[in-house]
Amino acid sequence: MIRTTLFSLLILAGFPGTLSAQTSFRQADGKIEVAIDGRPFTAFHYSTTWDKPFLHPLRAPSGLVITRGFPLEEIEGETTDHRWQRGIFLGHDSINGVDFWRERSRDKTGRMVCRSTPTTRAGRPAGTLSAIYELVTPQDDVLGTVRQRFTFRRAGSNYLIDVETAIVADRGALKLGDTEEAMLGLRLADEFREDRGATLTNSDGLVGAKNIWGKRARWVDYSTTVKGEKVGVALFDHPTNPRHPTYWHARGYGLNAANIFGERRFTRDKTRDGSMTISVGGALSFRHRVVIHPGGLESVNIEELYGAFARER
Repeated sequence: MIRTTLFSLLILAGFPGTLSAQTSFRQADGKIEVAIDGRPFTAFHYSTTWDKPFLHPLRAPSGLVITRGFPLEEIEGETTDHRWQRGIFLGHDSINGVDFWRERSRDKTGRMVCRSTPTTRAGRPAGTLSAIYELVTPQDDVLGTVRQRFTFRRAGSNYLIDVETAIVADRGALKLGDTEEAMLGLRLADEFREDRGATLTNSDGLVGAKNIWGKRARWVDYSTTVKGEKVGVALFDHPTNPRHPTYWHARGYGLNAANIFGERRFTRDKTRDGSMTISVGGALSFRHRVVIHPGGLESVNIEELYGAFARER
């Protein structure tokens, strides 16, 4: 279900500078810090302090932080909505009727709890981090398992994160309901808000959250200027994913989520049903890529980058 191909590494090795990049990991208290060429990139937080594991913060190759600090950091003037939207995170607000998206309180919403300490493999040009979570209900029952693997690398002037996710029905069937609030999400810094000058663009050339939200596309990019530096973040949906191209829960306040499940909500057609049921012993697998690029969208050949990703099997 979760795999890395030699072909994908060879593709990426063709980018200038990739071969010189070393990805390394350092275990800390409740988190694993990730560095590229000795420079901090991100950290994987898996402590039970949090109801879900997540990557935070994300940095551009320049070192610029591009994700919102809240709730891990208190930054004057920064927004404090949706505290469960942290960096890169996974969620779904209706798995067998249990909300694994929001974090209301542990007697009301579910948790994704790491089964053990994640494993890492440092390397050149890429390093990997693998983790297994249990889907724990407010009653402390385990509904199933989530397996994730993150691959970190530098490719030319860009940072890449590949996210491979498998939702496994190893404790019984799992029904993932039709909802706009599901799957892989990114919560970016406030500078990525549309009302602060950010630009949202999808693979069909649509611009702005109003036009992109609820539409299907191969990728969505957020670009803006942070502390005088132009930077962008694109999220790719792989062609082998279920129901590709995915729908997008793209909001103008800095949230971007690839979500195949919200068909009824996104289309506003009550006759449609985007829910999916994973039978006992089965699994539902996804592949996504996050591309952090210097400059605006016009400064990167996004279709070339997407094409390389799409050809990987």
